[in-house]
Amino acid sequence: MSHCHDHHHPKNYNKAFAIGVLLNLIFVVIEVIFGLLADSLALIADAGHNLSDVLSLLLAWGASALATKKATIYRTYGFRRVTIFASLLSAIMLIMTLGIIAWEAIERFNQPISVDSSTIIIVAGIGAVINTATALLFISGSQHDLNIKGAYLHMAADAGVSVGVVIAGILMAWTNFYWIDPVISIMIVIIIIMSTWGLFRDSLDLAIDAVPKNIKPEEVKSYLQSLPGVVDLHDLHIWATSTTEIALTVHLIIPNDGSKDQFLIQTCEHLKHHFKIGHATIQIEQGTIAELCKKTHQGCI
Repeated sequence: MSHCHDHHHPKNYNKAFAIGVLLNLIFVVIEVIFGLLADSLALIADAGHNLSDVLSLLLAWGASALATKKATIYRTYGFRRVTIFASLLSAIMLIMTLGIIAWEAIERFNQPISVDSSTIIIVAGIGAVINTATALLFISGSQHDLNIKGAYLHMAADAGVSVGVVIAGILMAWTNFYWIDPVISIMIVIIIIMSTWGLFRDSLDLAIDAVPKNIKPEEVKSYLQSLPGVVDLHDLHIWATSTTEIALTVHLIIPNDGSKDQFLIQTCEHLKHHFKIGHATIQIEQGTIAELCKKTHQGCI
């Protein structure tokens, strides 16, 4: 049985993260100031969300940087798994922020307050431009890296939310119905939850070593069973070591050399009783295969 892997080097997004954090941090300050001046909950709600996005970008940035660190004898996978934890924590932080925003919006229904519509329209319009520009920085990696996808979804959702705030400002200017402000805030919460739930679900699945959603385990199993000499298999495990890398272990039953079976049984028993390692997957490398693994830095576990 074998599990061969290569050392994948994810694209560097340091510049994108730096630009995104700086732009959104400046915009958060602008939104808070003008939100207080205009007494707009929708504007302040969007500022709170943007602040959570700044923290999420910092988390994703830190995780991305740590993932490039080399593995050690004690951290055999390096720090790649922190990208999974970062995307999960980012989703949790956002959901908590949305709960606070929803509560404040419900309170505002009981006591509607007049707001400066022109301020809302201008500031939210600036936000739509900034959030769209930031989202575009991460769009290329959003299909291949859950950590980058988290950053992209946050920014893309923000762009849509800012457009919603602009619409609220226009409607209030026309109608003087100030209850529109908390209504838009509730809509913001619903929209962001819809875009965040998938990130939370996928991050949680990877955190508990579920099979990544882009992998069909039944197809992998069928392929392995079709290999020459394989009569059966068991203990098939497929999991993510990071938001970009996938690992696999499996026991293939190939009735060939009984001496190898005895060697593997003895080795596994020793690992279990002396090192408390209860699930070991071992490959026996011989000749050309062993030399290839050394030269290309590709190994089998």
